[in-house]
Amino acid sequence: MNSKIKELLSKLTLEEKAGLCSGKDFWRTKPVDRLNIPSVMVSDGPSGLRTQHDNGVDENDSRTSVSFPSGCATASSFDRSLLHHLGEILGEEANNYNVSTVLGPAINIKRSPLCGRNFEYLSEDPYVSGELGAAYISGVQSKNVGTSVKHFAANNQETNRFSVSEEVDERTLREIYLPGFETCVKKSAPTTIMCSYNAINGELSSQNKWLLKDLLRDEWGYKGMVVSDWGAVYNRVKAIKADLSLEMPYSGGHTDNDIVEAVKSGELTMEELDEAVSHVLEMVLNYTEHRQPGVFDMEKDHAESGRIAEESCVLLKNDKVSADTVAAPVLPIKASADKVLFVGCFAENPRYGGGGSSKIKCYKMTSAIDAAREAGLSVKYVKGYNDDFVTTSAALTDEALAAARDADTVVVFAGLPESFESEGADRTSLDMPAVQNELIEKLAVVNPHIVVVLHNGAPVTMPWLDKVAAILECYLGGENIGTAQINILFGKTNPSGKLAETFPLRLEDTPCYLFYPGNGRTSVYAEGIFVGYRWYDSRKMPVLFPFGHGLSYTSFEYSDLKVSKATFKDNEGVEVSVTIKNTGSVAGKEVVQLYVSDKTGVEIRPEKELKGFEKISLKPGEAKTVSFHLDQRSFAYWNTDTKEWYAPSGTYIISIGASSRDIRLTAEVDVTSSGKKAFTITPQTTMGDMLRNREMAALIQEEYKKARKIIDDVTDEEFEAKFPFPKVAMLGMILSNPFRSNRGRDGKTMEDILKQVEDYNKALEG
Repeated sequence: MNSKIKELLSKLTLEEKAGLCSGKDFWRTKPVDRLNIPSVMVSDGPSGLRTQHDNGVDENDSRTSVSFPSGCATASSFDRSLLHHLGEILGEEANNYNVSTVLGPAINIKRSPLCGRNFEYLSEDPYVSGELGAAYISGVQSKNVGTSVKHFAANNQETNRFSVSEEVDERTLREIYLPGFETCVKKSAPTTIMCSYNAINGELSSQNKWLLKDLLRDEWGYKGMVVSDWGAVYNRVKAIKADLSLEMPYSGGHTDNDIVEAVKSGELTMEELDEAVSHVLEMVLNYTEHRQPGVFDMEKDHAESGRIAEESCVLLKNDKVSADTVAAPVLPIKASADKVLFVGCFAENPRYGGGGSSKIKCYKMTSAIDAAREAGLSVKYVKGYNDDFVTTSAALTDEALAAARDADTVVVFAGLPESFESEGADRTSLDMPAVQNELIEKLAVVNPHIVVVLHNGAPVTMPWLDKVAAILECYLGGENIGTAQINILFGKTNPSGKLAETFPLRLEDTPCYLFYPGNGRTSVYAEGIFVGYRWYDSRKMPVLFPFGHGLSYTSFEYSDLKVSKATFKDNEGVEVSVTIKNTGSVAGKEVVQLYVSDKTGVEIRPEKELKGFEKISLKPGEAKTVSFHLDQRSFAYWNTDTKEWYAPSGTYIISIGASSRDIRLTAEVDVTSSGKKAFTITPQTTMGDMLRNREMAALIQEEYKKARKIIDDVTDEEFEAKFPFPKVAMLGMILSNPFRSNRGRDGKTMEDILKQVEDYNKALEG
């Protein structure tokens, strides 16, 4: 706490301190004019600023701003530098509009593809969410504008989001739903963290001391301010004691009075209130005393929105189709030779962003039709379906089919209307509007060169998958998505996005299908750590498109995988390198992915987990070496017995691939754990339990050898003559018998067994 804040705290009255802990209105903090403490504005803005006009009449009447691709799109870039650059742009725009804090990024995990707000979130994978979220934060804050990482934590559904209790075990929280936030805190020190509406295991996030103080503040070392989601606070005094400093928006003075009365009664100490106020003052003064001039060139930022979209679009499919007896991929389109038909209202009215708090009043919209005309391309366009995206007519269908018969290439612009996915409501299906699916099916009958361009914030089913030649996933690509689409479709840009989520074949295949969104009161995370590709890959389940998938107009060769010896002393680790070569004829970018698989058998783990990614650019024939550093955490799971991250000793597989299902190279590495104890030994512990862990096994090796000797010293015939079951069953019984079963054998009493167990535990701790 700096000296100025200490001085202000000494001068503020109790009522003024309480007042600083809630907003002045919907978007601003309260000022204290007599002490020259100003009011500052915050703004929605993960993918563009939704900033209120200064007149303060309508909190939803926002200024014109540039709409950038949503989180579902930018995550598909797998490009830290791109997210940092996006953050810089938004920081400049925020300074121009006098916005102190941009409310974002939103990094909640995509537990189910039905979540209505998935378009705003980054990934089903916590490593991706953390790395890209931290890059975005660093970019925004480089302009001395704050960020607000949201929604902390386990805000993974819109159904009953204000009240539902997310019932989730500690290991699942630690491995899936918290690491993205932890990475952002430790790598980028966000100015604020926004608590979520929901409860976690019965306690509202806004007043959850374990979440906000014990974990965030004390364990992770967070120094910034915790702010509520808008209207998330129930018990204001309990929230302050849990370390939530600022309640938004203005509560009419009621909760300010609750704070005053709690201090007077002794329920809340002045020290606890001062701690909360100090965080608010630090946020306000850091912005006002170091504000940078904002450079807000909307035309330039519009162009950057298109460039970011180009890096984020994912080419899902690009089959070779015969033309003049020569089979070639349908994309890129040869503009000079092909008669090209665009079908679908999204071609002239693209869905560029999500509904709700991230909806931008955009500067200008460049559709695919606009961009094609600007590029001088001769493209025919028919609507195909009505402007509502969900109805059609026989005339529209007949017009599209007739035009398709006369075209060389048909590009169908399809996807989800805003009514299908938005903040505030979850989806009920993975299907696109039936009229769009039916139109694609009919067009594929009359022309084999069908390209589908998708506009959606989350996975959709594709009943026409095998009938179309190419699919370009554009997600919600911002206001200049049309430029990106034209550049990719006609080959000016080589697509380089990769899916940051799995596209399942069916809703019924999803990990939480039986439990999502819950019974209205609770949502049980029965799938545990098996979220996204962790579920599909571990079950060897077929999917529509796997996590990390994305095609290119060129090809890449992976070779020369090198893995160092695992050493975790003095912040060392495992060094991994691999060579990637562009073996095609055009320049391109590849996202190289590193997965770790635990083969020790000590604990139930996913089949593989992403622990590294790098995006590289290569010219034709060029090769580069990509390097990764893996620390001990890269191999660890959360040990609920010892309450720490634990990497068991043994063999791990390092896999390098182009997706979770396209593994190109693998190597083994032997890891020696820094800890010996996988669990606390009790009289119920079995010999088999201990043998699965290298260090714990050392304690019982002699006993195990004696037990095996009974089996190994006789032939199979002698054994079967003496015992009523085969050797393998006897071995299984030896390994599965708990220590308590030894009572009475060799003169052992229960006291002897308890002493043996105690000695084992002491040896591990020592």
